[in-house]
Amino acid sequence: MSYQAVRYETRGDVAILTLNVPDRLNAIGRQLREDVIAAVAEAHADDAVRALILTGEGRGFCSGADLSGARPAGPAEGVSQNARLDEEHWVGRWAKMWAGFDKPLIGAINGVAAGAGMSTALACDVRIGSEHARFKTVFLERSLSPDSGMSYFLPRIVGYARAADLIFTSRAVDAEEAYRLGLLDRLVKHETLLDEALAYARQMTRWPPLALRSAKRVLQHGFEADLDQALFYELMGLDVARRSPNDVKESGLAFREKRPGVFTGT
Repeated sequence: MSYQAVRYETRGDVAILTLNVPDRLNAIGRQLREDVIAAVAEAHADDAVRALILTGEGRGFCSGADLSGARPAGPAEGVSQNARLDEEHWVGRWAKMWAGFDKPLIGAINGVAAGAGMSTALACDVRIGSEHARFKTVFLERSLSPDSGMSYFLPRIVGYARAADLIFTSRAVDAEEAYRLGLLDRLVKHETLLDEALAYARQMTRWPPLALRSAKRVLQHGFEADLDQALFYELMGLDVARRSPNDVKESGLAFREKRPGVFTGT
């Protein structure tokens, strides 16, 4: 499928989704939203794809919602600015789409990630960034409160007090501080960012694909559950993970023969 505002490609068992509106720092407009939704669905449906890398073209990862066509709403209109910007509640659906993607999602943060763009980066399972990465919550500067999942993802990554600091001050965070705070899990040279992200993804995709997807779901569920619920869900996950009989057999053979496994998802 061809896209206007993104590039989508596969390299072996890893898909790369590049936001591609560089003149607007990859701001989230209607066309980009539509293309991203379709590309994520393509990656989800393709069993050959075992992980997805999300990055941006040019100087920005994603500068947030494209407000170039937004018209301020006042009390007399009876419509809040949030409601107007949240056209058909896209910001909620956007966050759920990323969180619901059932394969490892790696953010390759190449530049500025602001507002909903920062929320998008935070929705990734892990983030690898270059020295050009920048994070900024930005919402209060626009007389808005956080949306697109930021109030959910940010405190779970950095803790409540640090999330409050970043949101209430709307200060910019450079790559070094982002790494110290946990906004970035790995910090690499800009010129090698995509290669590093691909190598990182392939550390994950060498494992049985069904087990990998089950592991993601168990991890997500366990983060919100109490111990009894988490243990029950782990048992369900084990059952799902072992529904690939050939991979189960291969994992045992590879262990005994002291060699890397070759897993097919069957």
